[in-house]
Amino acid sequence: MEPINEKRVVLGGLLAGLVINLIQGVQGFVTMADWRVALQSKGLPVAANPLTMVLYLVLGFLIGVVAVWLYAAVRPRLGPGPATAVKVAVAVWLLWYLPATAGYASFGIFPARLLIITAVGGLVNIVAATLAGAWLYREP
Repeated sequence: MEPINEKRVVLGGLLAGLVINLIQGVQGFVTMADWRVALQSKGLPVAANPLTMVLYLVLGFLIGVVAVWLYAAVRPRLGPGPATAVKVAVAVWLLWYLPATAGYASFGIFPARLLIITAVGGLVNIVAATLAGAWLYREP
């Protein structure tokens, strides 16, 4: 079995992270008014803390690197290509995005419609990002 190409994991992961951050930015812009209404209705602050924005950007890149690393790790067993990348993306979504959204839902603060949009958007996001990162990944 070939070793994981760590340089390509980082490069592919950074590309995947860029895709994640871009799609999250678009999704945030599209749902901004709904989030504003939901937050204001509960008396919560609407303005995002700049440090929170930096944290989300860093986490986007971290998720991208983890997704590409997982893709590289399962490639020998599942084979290279888009089908494996999608399987990895769904696993990352089930382990990262879905529990986070379920956590928000458990508070009962936000409308279910908005959380469903966020969860489905997260799935589309991580699939697109993992496909991009996997496309860049090559064995040493």
